[in-house]
Amino acid sequence: MPLYEHVFLARQDVSTQAVDTLIEQFKGLIESKGGKIAKIENWGLKPLAYRVKKNRKAHYALLNIDAPAPAIAELERQEGINEDVLRFLTIKVDELEEGPSAMLQKRDRDERRDDRGDRGDRGPRDRGDRGDRGPRRDRGPRRDDFAPAFAAAVEEEND
Repeated sequence: MPLYEHVFLARQDVSTQAVDTLIEQFKGLIESKGGKIAKIENWGLKPLAYRVKKNRKAHYALLNIDAPAPAIAELERQEGINEDVLRFLTIKVDELEEGPSAMLQKRDRDERRDDRGDRGDRGPRDRGDRGDRGPRRDRGPRRDDFAPAFAAAVEEEND
């Protein structure tokens, strides 16, 4: 059977339990059509790059699927009908990825960094190895430089 990676986005105002229910519903659908789910990952609530149906965030979920094409067609049809699903994408792959996906690896790495309180090499205002800028260079005459001369010229005209 063909292998697929399937990601869907659920509305931001849906609870995490409701997203888990959606995942189980879609899993049951695939299994009833003769397929199987190799891996399920719930990536959680993440910001969207742009607003989708008035939502700025969405719950992301990944399903690695081993199923016939009609099962995937039915899955996509059901997701298109479901009001809680904003978007979905199914990609046919040669082999399914083992272990955690890149999104979960990134989240784990970010959580470890937050636990340590590590901000990288530099603090919020540290300039790193660039050093100090040194004295300002002269940029030529400024408006303030002409103020005394202008005031004298105006006074001379009024006399």
